[in-house]
Amino acid sequence: MTAPTAPTTIDSDEVFTVEAGGTTFELVCGLEVHAELATATKMFSGAPNRFGDEPNTNVDPVTLGLPGTLPVVNERAIELAIRFGLAVGAEIRPSVFARKNYFYPDMPKNFQISQYDQPIVVDGSIELPGGHVVGLERAHLEEDTGKSTHVGGDGRITGAEYSLVDYNRAGVPLLEIVSRPHVRTPEQARQYVAELRAVLVAAGVSDGKMEEGSLRVDANVSVRPVGTDALGTRCEIKNLNSLRSLGRAIEYEARRQADLIAVGERVEQQTRHWDEDSGRTSKMRSKEEADDYRYFPEPDLLPVTPDPAWIDAIGAALPPMPAARRRAVADAAGVVLPDETVALIVERGQDSQALDAITAGADAARVLVHVSQNLAGEGGASVAPDRLAALIALETSGALTATQAKAVLAEMVGSDATPEEIAAAKGFEAMDTGALEAMVDEVIAAHPDEWETFRTGDDKARGKLTGFFVGQVMRASRGQADGKAVTDLLRRRSGA
Repeated sequence: MTAPTAPTTIDSDEVFTVEAGGTTFELVCGLEVHAELATATKMFSGAPNRFGDEPNTNVDPVTLGLPGTLPVVNERAIELAIRFGLAVGAEIRPSVFARKNYFYPDMPKNFQISQYDQPIVVDGSIELPGGHVVGLERAHLEEDTGKSTHVGGDGRITGAEYSLVDYNRAGVPLLEIVSRPHVRTPEQARQYVAELRAVLVAAGVSDGKMEEGSLRVDANVSVRPVGTDALGTRCEIKNLNSLRSLGRAIEYEARRQADLIAVGERVEQQTRHWDEDSGRTSKMRSKEEADDYRYFPEPDLLPVTPDPAWIDAIGAALPPMPAARRRAVADAAGVVLPDETVALIVERGQDSQALDAITAGADAARVLVHVSQNLAGEGGASVAPDRLAALIALETSGALTATQAKAVLAEMVGSDATPEEIAAAKGFEAMDTGALEAMVDEVIAAHPDEWETFRTGDDKARGKLTGFFVGQVMRASRGQADGKAVTDLLRRRSGA
């Protein structure tokens, strides 16, 4: 069997570089993400798939690898793998399970049932909020291992006094998602995992809880001199359990490898451990090759050949994915991607609220501001789009200032009152134009030096002082003034 290999072509505008020994090295990184699937039972048995139960309670003869037991494929796991593949634009292929042989206490059978050279998902891609696209090589199904706890010493097996094994996790369905080496910066790595998690959750494939081990990340890191094409020797950093750790570990490992090469040493292909406290990686073992696992087809399982009609039905039931949702909001609001505000709204799951408010006729720019800033707290998503649109109509018509609209919106959270009713209860009335002009003139007269700088200064100075004068007017009006109207008056008074 020959496993597929990733191409060396890498396209990215951003590259993380390291200077060492007079040579500039660039980072090349691929990520392997293990996502536990949202099934009720395990991959090959009816044992429960639950987190947090007492150790060794969610087990059965298949989980423990007792003699005479036979695996049976979990149909729901197959469906979820297909859902993921379709969500990332991948090809769904007939697949074959294999035995991956290794000897460790967390795998009681002394082999893991996995997919090797014929995975169920091939190709696909993940589009990051910043626009960078990371290609996927494959995603394959396998069973999870048990969990070993090493007691005493530094918490690792080499220094432990004894070890405990919990087989509750053994046999849990896993989807291992392997990216191509298209990640070029630690920040891209963080964005990739965050976006991948969002896709998994949106598609209903996994809960994506890194803190519970539902999502675990291995980073394959290598460096090469800038301007060269060949990939360097990679090291795999295992089981990174937070986005912060992921970025720090990749950056450290890139610098370590560059320093080795700069002094004429060879980078050894290794599996390495990340220590959060020291901020360093350390060798766990020499990196295995596929041949070391002695893969061969699992004799107790038939090939998996999903019916095309079933695949089509799964695809038809998929909700929009985060990238498509960002494009929908951007198109409706008339903004160009990438846009941080749009990305934030989609990340928080408030894109439907924003889209429906815009569709109802609300000013798109004000919708994005209110949803991203003023409805970010608890209960913000509960404000119905039509009520949000009604509030923004009052704001854009001049009936409410921006400050007043923000205050009314805060009261709308958890209330059935209309924006008009809340505004009336608070005594909010738009300032008379003449009164506003008089107040602006008074503030100008009270600050002649600042006004002279505003009137004669450059754009930078004027921009800085605009905030000062608007603030003075807002203070004098007790928040009744419209900031935009004040800015317009200042511009007219200065002759700009």
